[in-house]
Amino acid sequence: MERYNFKEIESKWQKIWEEEKTFETKLEKNKKKFYCLEMFPYPSGKIHMGHVRNYTIGDVLARYKSLQGYNVLHPMGWDSFGMPAENAARQNNLDPKTWTEKNISTMKTQLKKLGLAIDWDREISTCSPEYYKHQQEFFLELFDKGLVYRKENYVNWDPVDQTVLANEQVIDGKGWRSGAEVQRKKLNQWFFKISKFSEELLSNLDNLEEWPNKVKIMQKNWIGKSFGCEVKFKIDDPSKNISEVECYTTRPDTLFGMSFIALSVDHPISKFYENDKEFLEFKQKCSKTGTTEESIANAEKIGFKTNLIASNPLDPNLKVPVYFANFVLMDYGLGAVFGCPAHDQRDLDFAIKYNLEIKTVVSPEKNKTDFKVKDKAFTDDGYIINSSFLNNLKSPNEAILKSIEYLEEHKLGKKKINFRLKDWGISRQRYWGCPIPIIYDKDGNPHKIPKNLLPVELPKINKFTSNGNPLDEEHDWKNIKIENENFTRETDTLDTFVDSSWYFLRFCSPKKTGYGFDYEEMKYWMPVDQYIGGVEHAILHLLYSRFFMQALSYNNNNFEIQEPFKGLFTQGMVCHETYKDKDNNWLSPDEVDLKNGKKVLKSDPSQEVKIGPSESMSKSKKNTVDPEKIINIYGADAARLFILSDSPPEKDVQWSDEGIASSYKFIQKLWNLNQKVIEEIKKNHDEKENNSLEKFTNKFIKKVNNSLNNFSYNILIANLHEMQNFYSKELIKKYKKETLIENYGKILITMLPIIPHFANECLKLLNINSLEWPKYNEQLLHEETVNYVIQINGKKRGIINSDRNLKEDDLINKIQLDTSLKKYLTNKNIRKKIYIPNKLINIII
Repeated sequence: MERYNFKEIESKWQKIWEEEKTFETKLEKNKKKFYCLEMFPYPSGKIHMGHVRNYTIGDVLARYKSLQGYNVLHPMGWDSFGMPAENAARQNNLDPKTWTEKNISTMKTQLKKLGLAIDWDREISTCSPEYYKHQQEFFLELFDKGLVYRKENYVNWDPVDQTVLANEQVIDGKGWRSGAEVQRKKLNQWFFKISKFSEELLSNLDNLEEWPNKVKIMQKNWIGKSFGCEVKFKIDDPSKNISEVECYTTRPDTLFGMSFIALSVDHPISKFYENDKEFLEFKQKCSKTGTTEESIANAEKIGFKTNLIASNPLDPNLKVPVYFANFVLMDYGLGAVFGCPAHDQRDLDFAIKYNLEIKTVVSPEKNKTDFKVKDKAFTDDGYIINSSFLNNLKSPNEAILKSIEYLEEHKLGKKKINFRLKDWGISRQRYWGCPIPIIYDKDGNPHKIPKNLLPVELPKINKFTSNGNPLDEEHDWKNIKIENENFTRETDTLDTFVDSSWYFLRFCSPKKTGYGFDYEEMKYWMPVDQYIGGVEHAILHLLYSRFFMQALSYNNNNFEIQEPFKGLFTQGMVCHETYKDKDNNWLSPDEVDLKNGKKVLKSDPSQEVKIGPSESMSKSKKNTVDPEKIINIYGADAARLFILSDSPPEKDVQWSDEGIASSYKFIQKLWNLNQKVIEEIKKNHDEKENNSLEKFTNKFIKKVNNSLNNFSYNILIANLHEMQNFYSKELIKKYKKETLIENYGKILITMLPIIPHFANECLKLLNINSLEWPKYNEQLLHEETVNYVIQINGKKRGIINSDRNLKEDDLINKIQLDTSLKKYLTNKNIRKKIYIPNKLINIII
């Protein structure tokens, strides 16, 4: 048998597809549509195996739907603005545009080698003025709707990247790209009013039935709807300037355990301490803490004690001190909290540090008034103690309702719903991003750039010569005259997550010049039927995309779609062993060899390599595999086959050299099978009555359908192995030419989404040109005989193969005639029979 020459065949089909330009089905509006979209890539230089997995999963689905007769939209674009390009430009003394466009060209060539069914005619790049012109229009549109505003506020400052980060871009108190400890800095910034849609973003999650539950839970927690109470605390102030402070709390049931009040350093009360040197020093210390919950939780809790005393509203005789604290921010609630150390770990840490009272007011058991906490706060449900009229009520539910009822009745507080979600800070202090279309007059007042001057393009900078934002130094660009009046441009650029929060709309009509999308095209294609991307962007990208749809549909009768993605699939990561040398330096797999069953250095086989855990492929840990190298050695179809076969696509896949080699060998087996089929077709046997091939083919098609519809791609590959094994044996039965072509042709068409180069070549050799997804005959799926499980008193005793739809009494007769089963019934009294037709019978004796 000749070997499958993948290089020649894949090169041939890639050339054919390139000439066709597009894989999109000819658009017929009377047909059903299917919009398949993967999270588009950042052009970092080369694709990695994570890209291969993500885009192969989407490609299989797009090809499957296309063969089923859908109008399929499966486009590709580039998330091409961003800090890495700017950093690379600084390091290599070149401009980000050149670096980015070179990377796009490289990655596009690599993706094409995978044989992806992509409509390249719809390709977009977010750093193109043709794209970001419309983004600037959207900014101004949202500005007119009151959904964009500018204010001075504390922000998360990344000291390495020298830019602001949104809360969602701070992971464990560190910048999501740089890994640097985030600081708190006060700046004038632009914000999207995402909080306006908190309720809609939360409630709409219940309608997203095709989203993974884990992603919906993550978003619900981030939006963070809470039911609580705004409580008034009377203040004793020696200077008589302050009479009361209001706090928002979700736990008014623990008010009797209060031992202090903590204020944000920006609380209105802080103005009375603005000349206090110690307070100003304390405020400066607070700037070292970021603004996210994670940053605050991980930072040391520090406070500044004021001369103010607060009264407990449920018992005015209980007095507590008032502090400013670094863990309270003005943008949550009212910038003030009351501390209950026994039942909040943050409050407990603060109370221990400043020697404040720790009073337990929730106990795990009723009437257990001697229950105390020490170094760990009690945060479980329980019963109220030491709390007057709240005693013995269940906490939190019963006690919260009772405490709110009391506070409202005595006009000491009111019920309140709050959200954790904060407005999205979109200003970034960098060059390589979408310019914000705002200008400032001589008094510093902001104005919109006239639409006829859009797009606001970036000035060309060949080499960066200063730190910080390069646009601040571009005076010829920054200073602008409009209608004889002098203005200064905004030098901040937009967060790149703005770029990726609407690109799915642009793909609907990427050539439209007058607006970001065509409404009719948008109404046809949107929402995206299947979106595929990593769970790591469950908060960032997905939440922002959902907000953008809300914002565009707000006060817009032409735009009624509020959710961008109907279906969401989050694929797992591609993992590989990690390696280190004796000096703990990371090693790439290419630097490691196998000798006598041990991993050693290729350059020095006497040095054994330290093998670390298998982790998601990462450039920093060097445990990456170059997809282009794999394609050159084994072929694109083998790479696709392996990346789909090892584990369910929602789980991590473990890369192994043995696995990819095995996939390559399997394609060779399929090629050998194809050659055998062609030989048998040429022989044109006179067929005897036998429909086992047709039966198997029908079952196979149904299994493949189920696997594709359920994203069970690893099972799909197992189905292929089963098919290859069956057909290899079945060919000796000498089938007629027409029977072989009809059934094997259907098998090949089901392979098109998985290994398209191989399948297209085999179909061409069989002269099969009509490519439609095969249907199966339901009648042929029913076996004439089935296996009946025989149970005695619930315990399996054997199996009888007999006619389908056998009557209960006939099955009993067969059991009594079976030598291995009749002994269980001999001299026994049958008390009861439980019969499930075509499956089992349980005989109770």
